[in-house]
Amino acid sequence: MSEGEEELNVGAVRLEEVASAANVSLSTASKALRGKPHVSEKTRIRVIDAARRLGYSAAEAMASMARLSVRDSHGMQDFRVGIIGVDMKGVFSPTILIGAENAFQARSAAALLFNASGNEALFHSGIERMLVQGVSGLLIISRCTDPVPYYVDSPVPVVYAYGPSRDPDDCSVAQDNVESGCLAVRHLLSCGRTRIAIIAGDSEYSVTHERMRGALKALHDAGLQLAGEARSWEAEWGRAAARLLLNDGAAFDAVICQNDVLARGCIEELERNGCRVPQDVAVIGHDNSPDYVSYAHPLLTSIDDNNEMLGRQAALCLLDAIAGHPHHGVERVPVKLIQRESTLPLD
Repeated sequence: MSEGEEELNVGAVRLEEVASAANVSLSTASKALRGKPHVSEKTRIRVIDAARRLGYSAAEAMASMARLSVRDSHGMQDFRVGIIGVDMKGVFSPTILIGAENAFQARSAAALLFNASGNEALFHSGIERMLVQGVSGLLIISRCTDPVPYYVDSPVPVVYAYGPSRDPDDCSVAQDNVESGCLAVRHLLSCGRTRIAIIAGDSEYSVTHERMRGALKALHDAGLQLAGEARSWEAEWGRAAARLLLNDGAAFDAVICQNDVLARGCIEELERNGCRVPQDVAVIGHDNSPDYVSYAHPLLTSIDDNNEMLGRQAALCLLDAIAGHPHHGVERVPVKLIQRESTLPLD
């Protein structure tokens, strides 16, 4: 059989046709054919019978899809991937999306985008719609660094970006928040600061604990202790937390804020109380958010999460998986420090 004849036969029967014939959803058909749990025996038999009647073979279709989708640079054929945003309102989602789209475009992959807007039913509906469109793989982009709360069952490869999967065997690409906390401390030490306080985020989020763990490790390695601590995410809390540190009489010459919103509020409150930044107190933020770092006075030093690289790396992992070379576990993208005026070295 020629390559063209193979392509024609694979395309003759699609998974959605099997699902329709068995009167089940696309995801149920996928689970039934792959022996996944949470499918009744009666339903599984009905799906398998429908697949046999139609001449559908999931294994053959997946193998052929990989062969057709990923070829060498001289024989690349256009194919589709699906990008599902858990909630694209997240401030970091656009940058992650840019990195992913650039990587897909470089490999002639057309990216279909769906935003679930934080709705679980819409999330699963979006996945099924993508599968009906014949995507070769799915990229799940989360709005936060906590594990994605929704279970994904798909007949095509899936990679998670920013927020990891709850399954450690899945492929996830995330920022290195522990290193982010370490880097903030190491930078302040290099500026001559040794009495470092932290304004942390809400303890409900994993990023708060990871960045704190990294900061405490770097302090411990330097033989130092934390000079003070307060928690929350909002700009107003950055101001309130700075007031708490001042009112508690904490002796600090630097403050690590676990995001740039907190840092901007902190700087405003410190200077309102006569503390010069960075002469008296150095302040560093996290995330390198354009809306905050460039409008803080002085300009804010921040840890950049490298989200464009994160999106690109996640896309490359998905392309590898489509080609039959899946990645497993969580891959951490390195962060980087952006030096500005708020942490100038001591004279």
